[in-house]
Amino acid sequence: MSFTFNELKNSCEHNWRAYREHEFVRRLGRGTLAPEAFRHYLKQDYLFLIQFGRAFALAAYKSPTLADLRHAKAGLDAIIDLELGLHIDYCNQWGIGEQELAGLPEARATLAYTRYVLDTGNRGDLLDLHVALAPCLVGYAEIARWLVEQPGTVRGEANPYEAWIAMYESAEFQAAAQAEIAWLNERLAEVPPSRFNQLCRIFDDATRLEIDFWEMGLEQKM
Repeated sequence: MSFTFNELKNSCEHNWRAYREHEFVRRLGRGTLAPEAFRHYLKQDYLFLIQFGRAFALAAYKSPTLADLRHAKAGLDAIIDLELGLHIDYCNQWGIGEQELAGLPEARATLAYTRYVLDTGNRGDLLDLHVALAPCLVGYAEIARWLVEQPGTVRGEANPYEAWIAMYESAEFQAAAQAEIAWLNERLAEVPPSRFNQLCRIFDDATRLEIDFWEMGLEQKM
């Protein structure tokens, strides 16, 4: 039996939809999200991305082949050169400087999610780690596409969060997400059902932690 990423995603369909269509996302798309909630999210997402950069570096360390190493490097580049670079610029637009970002404490949701991914990668293999990473990389790309398709989504200058949507719907970010799906499909095709069930649990755990991260932003929790 051959498994795919879509089957992995469908194994936690309810939680995946709750993540993709969370109230934080809906309000962001409509431009009605409270600025304080978005600012809190931005700060924590900066800290989150640093830890995810470390996770992709761990993926490089665990890579047994040159192809795997190149794939991990591409993920790390997407985090550092694309997301974090644009993120810092975006934070500056919202009055949040790099010095402030560097001194921020991590919220509980940030700690829980990022350390779960790093722990999964440390105690598991490369596939475990990539499955734990996938809800973030693949999920944000899907969320951007979902927002673009919604009739209630406001685009352009009328939406203060237009730059966020544009970042994740960009061809560069979408290509990084598709590359991750292709990598996962190739490896999932080789796993037995018992192993696939283990990976489904990891994917569901990470998806639930993504939901908690949205809640953290919406409620401005620490």
